[in-house]
Amino acid sequence: MTTSAVPALSVLDLVPVRSGQTSAQAIAASLGVVEAADRLGYRRYWFAEHHNMPAVASTTPPVLIAAAAARTSRIRVGSGGIMLPNHSPLIVAEQFAALEAIAPGRIDLGIGRAPGSDPVITQLLRQSGTTSDVDKFPQHVRDISSLVSAQGATVQFSSGGTYSVHATPAATSTPDVWLLGSSTYSAQLAASLGLPYVFANHFSGEGVEQALDLYRAQYQPSEEHPEPRTFLTANAVAAATHEEAELRALSQIRMMARLRGNRPLVPIETVEQSVAAEAEDHLGEPMRGWARTRWFVGTGDEVASRLTAFATKYDVEEVMISPVTAARDAESMDSSDARVETLELISAALAA
Repeated sequence: MTTSAVPALSVLDLVPVRSGQTSAQAIAASLGVVEAADRLGYRRYWFAEHHNMPAVASTTPPVLIAAAAARTSRIRVGSGGIMLPNHSPLIVAEQFAALEAIAPGRIDLGIGRAPGSDPVITQLLRQSGTTSDVDKFPQHVRDISSLVSAQGATVQFSSGGTYSVHATPAATSTPDVWLLGSSTYSAQLAASLGLPYVFANHFSGEGVEQALDLYRAQYQPSEEHPEPRTFLTANAVAAATHEEAELRALSQIRMMARLRGNRPLVPIETVEQSVAAEAEDHLGEPMRGWARTRWFVGTGDEVASRLTAFATKYDVEEVMISPVTAARDAESMDSSDARVETLELISAALAA
């Protein structure tokens, strides 16, 4: 059955770094955005994991989650996601068990299997230097789910003995574990494990229907999640006028063109920088039509209407927006008024 209800809203944050901005300023700006999301009633706020990118400061989601939890009182905070092949399952479990102890009932552990960077950084992150950790991804997900539980996990020795392992000594609650993906692999794995699942629509914008159909059709109920549970992500920009929203989206369109064209990456351009550069190199022109069909750009009313239709089409009751809204030259370096405005305008329009 398809719902026509207004979707709940959440936020995905890559901690964007604009031209001339320091990492400290970028993180301060994102913490201001999470405070706004908490105030506006957004459901959850997730930090992505990416490495060695000049425009992205979200390298360590657990650190950012701890800071966000300390600055908020209601909103769920989590990872979107932890790229598990980069990390020891036990370390991930310990980090998120500690976060759950800091903010009980408010922690989400979103897990993905992509590297989150280029092959050189991947080799630096992975001690083995092989793909074995990727091959073990399903078992590592199971291990983490056991480790963060109050019961913990049991290691079975070949000699016949056992060894008990807990991510934290005396857990009273556990983080919610989600699987993330932009293909059918994670959808099918989440279904087989009885875990919630999120399709990374903001990344590709293709394959949504197939992934969700597979997840729902193959879902194996678990004790914690007797029914399939899912939502979608979406890039969004809202401004006072449609024209201003288009200008605010141009910087990220040009960044997407750099990524897809294997061009050198740079910090996020300001609105003025992107407009001037686009007039010279037309870098973003091939991506504009693509973005118009997949991104949600316009006034608050326009974006809210399209998000509601999007949620209805795919039968989800929650949409996580990535506010890909560029700053203007004169705007503060240690805050992000433009991204906050996107959250405010969409929230107000959906509440009207």
